[in-house]
Amino acid sequence: MQVTIWGCRGSLPTPGRDTVRYGGNTSCLEVELANGSVFVLDAGTGIRELGAKLERRNVRRIQLLLTHLHLDHVEGLRFFGPLWDEQVEIDIWGPPSPLVSLRDRIARAFSPPLFPIEIADVPARVNYNDVPREQWTLDGATLRAETVVHPGPTVGYRIESGDRTLAYLPDHEPALTGSISERSLDWISGASLAARADLLVHDAQFSEEEYSQRVGWGHSSSADAIAYCRAVGADRVVLFHHDPNHDDVWLDESEQLAQLVAGSNGIVPTLAREGMVLAVS
Repeated sequence: MQVTIWGCRGSLPTPGRDTVRYGGNTSCLEVELANGSVFVLDAGTGIRELGAKLERRNVRRIQLLLTHLHLDHVEGLRFFGPLWDEQVEIDIWGPPSPLVSLRDRIARAFSPPLFPIEIADVPARVNYNDVPREQWTLDGATLRAETVVHPGPTVGYRIESGDRTLAYLPDHEPALTGSISERSLDWISGASLAARADLLVHDAQFSEEEYSQRVGWGHSSSADAIAYCRAVGADRVVLFHHDPNHDDVWLDESEQLAQLVAGSNGIVPTLAREGMVLAVS
């Protein structure tokens, strides 16, 4: 399993000279399995460049897994090249809502005055699916989705292929329900998704000081992401969803501090960088 980060910024795209090293595109990951299957996690602005790559490779079937429908996780979908190719089939998965279908929620972004083309006129064959309550098998992988602590309907994902596991929780505030280190796994949000994962990609938008002023916003501090990784027994954590106010210098310092917080007990946190390629092994 190979994971490529196409966007790791949270809340708002931040292009510019001060964000070159970590990138300014919002959340999007590409997961490629050994059998060639492609899974796309979230559709932030990073999905535009990924779409160009998939078009060059002539990929005709794509699984798109949305954690939630906040704008920074879907704003790139309208500019995803394969969506405009009638020969492509895209399965879009997302959190269920008791009020509005997934298709109709996505359609809000495909309508005037936000966009000139209606969702009914998209050329690709698009299937809209609520994530199931039970694990399911898809294109050579076993997947699970579970509701996690974040405002609005939001899920995290677990992808297993062979004996390798990726857990993806980009918008998540597990500390909202109490100290992570003092709770049993069955009382920690999303723990069954992340348990013993080879790679955990987790929200770490804030410093500890910032988080103390933003409790309930739906995001985590780096320290809480590290505590979460330790609690669920994940092998490796990549800190994700960088705040738009944090430039490259701030993030460099944040990574150094996170590694000091982790100590020498085997966890070496790394900050996500746009273009980063991770072998899940």
